[in-house]
Amino acid sequence: MKYYLIAGEASGDVHASHLIASIRQQDAAAQFRCYGGDMMAAQGAELVQHYRDLAYMGFIPVLMHLRTILRGMKRCQQDILAWQPDVLILVDYPGFNLKIARFVKQHSTIPVVYYIAPKIWAWKEHRIRKIKRDVDLLLSILPFEVPFYEEKHGYHINYVGNPTVDEVEAYKREHDTKASPLRGGMEGSALPIIALLPGSRKQEVRDNLRRMLEAAAPYAKDYQLVLAAAPGLEDEFYAEQIKSSIFNLQSSTIKVVRDQTYQLLQHSTAALVTSGTATLETALLRVPQVVCYYMKAGRLASLAKRLFIKVPYISLVNLICGEEVVPELVAEQMNVSSVRHHLASILPGGSAREAQLKGYERMASILGEPGAPERAAKLILDFTKR
Repeated sequence: MKYYLIAGEASGDVHASHLIASIRQQDAAAQFRCYGGDMMAAQGAELVQHYRDLAYMGFIPVLMHLRTILRGMKRCQQDILAWQPDVLILVDYPGFNLKIARFVKQHSTIPVVYYIAPKIWAWKEHRIRKIKRDVDLLLSILPFEVPFYEEKHGYHINYVGNPTVDEVEAYKREHDTKASPLRGGMEGSALPIIALLPGSRKQEVRDNLRRMLEAAAPYAKDYQLVLAAAPGLEDEFYAEQIKSSIFNLQSSTIKVVRDQTYQLLQHSTAALVTSGTATLETALLRVPQVVCYYMKAGRLASLAKRLFIKVPYISLVNLICGEEVVPELVAEQMNVSSVRHHLASILPGGSAREAQLKGYERMASILGEPGAPERAAKLILDFTKR
């Protein structure tokens, strides 16, 4: 069968690549075409356009690049109709993907599957109408989404497990801690590590990294500060952000590693993490963390969060557990003194460290066993054959 997949960011590229591999195991004749990234292409999907060409975040950047986005969307629509896949698989990225789903439903009989359901429980709950109208099979990777969609909105959803569980478990099977030293000047370092994960987009890094560095600076004598660079962001960009710190940190004080996030976390004592999949990865690797997400006009942003965001937490760890396992410092709460206080509490001997690690165990139990891509692939194949 022919499968067309669309993923709009790095995490979607990872999850989609594993789904492609699982589908291929169950359908040896499968053909794949995609809007996505390098990992999907590495699994044999024909890459029509890379997600980075259309990945803009925030109202102003989207408005500035609207013509490029609309051109990319039209090209995608035309390519789907020309290729005529047996199924269209959308991976997260709802602003783009729901528009594609509407177009496909209006102009073809191609069935639409959504893998990694849109997070309408957080905001834009009105999108449920579009999902009911245009999506034939909805697959969830977060257990709390099942009662939200089924009990509140009367729409069936299938929880398949969380692919990040699979990715972390696969990494742990292949990498022993002592046998997997960090590269990038970290070889032979005896200091314990505080990991810094400031996001995957430039604006996120600009907003969060400097504050993280300043909060962690007093620990630089006893810990090595190590920054995980995001794919697509240049070393020069990170160097500029580090230099902007008021502590004028030297290159020897902070190291930057690339394509080694799991290895970094595996070696780390604690972490400062911007909200997103990284909070879940950090928890699954059992590293105590502080979730940091700075927003400009902090008080206004906090008010907007209370008015428009319909969930009590922003980190996946807390959302899955239904309680605050990790501290969340958002908007004006994300300041140097607060981050430093909470960082101290999760370092060895800190007051919150053990409780957080116990919370991680509860979270892992709720998420369940590995096997999400395989379960998703089976549901997609069974549905498409019907």
